[in-house]
Amino acid sequence: MSARLAFVCLFLLLGYPVLALAQDKPARGKVNIEDLKVRSGEGDKAATRQLAEMYYLGRSGVKQDFSEAARWYEKLARQGDARAQTSLGLMYARGYGVEKNLRTAHRWWSFAAAQNDPGAQYNLGLSYAQGEGVAQDYERAGEWYSRAARRGHINAQHNLGLLYHEGKGVERDPRRAYFWLKVAALQGDELSLEALKTVDKDMSADQIRESDVQAEEWMQKYKKVLK
Repeated sequence: MSARLAFVCLFLLLGYPVLALAQDKPARGKVNIEDLKVRSGEGDKAATRQLAEMYYLGRSGVKQDFSEAARWYEKLARQGDARAQTSLGLMYARGYGVEKNLRTAHRWWSFAAAQNDPGAQYNLGLSYAQGEGVAQDYERAGEWYSRAARRGHINAQHNLGLLYHEGKGVERDPRRAYFWLKVAALQGDELSLEALKTVDKDMSADQIRESDVQAEEWMQKYKKVLK
């Protein structure tokens, strides 16, 4: 087996062990912390989110403090904010500023996923695929990856393609594997581009051309939805 193929097989097995954290674009320059806290107390969700992210990233003149970040994320999460729920779940999964608790992470992601947050859906898929906080279940992993993939989550598209390639939790389907990996590759995902070099060996030239067209069409439709 060549070194390249061995590498491809490795990440075909592992996929992306990266949890999604929902963030806004960083604010520039210093900000008035006390003003943000007052606005947060008045119910300003944008101010609460900014506080959480400033403490999480340690930016805008604020020292990084995961405990403070978790406190502000939780305030927003309890108000039903899906992105904050996703971020708080990540902090529990990693033990950032809170005691590590995979079940609590799973619970927060479930709340966010019910609101169609693709990052939370991806994280749930990864949890089921790796058996972290829940019993390993590739079928459920595939279900969550599929939901996130259809909402444009690149890592979910990659991992869903790998499940179809390996036949884990889904019926093995080289064409679907190629399709989702191609969609991710079209968005610049290098691992998916590399994986295609292995997956396409199970397909005819006509099948590859057809799948390329389908992936391009899917991307065009997705871009229109984003506008």
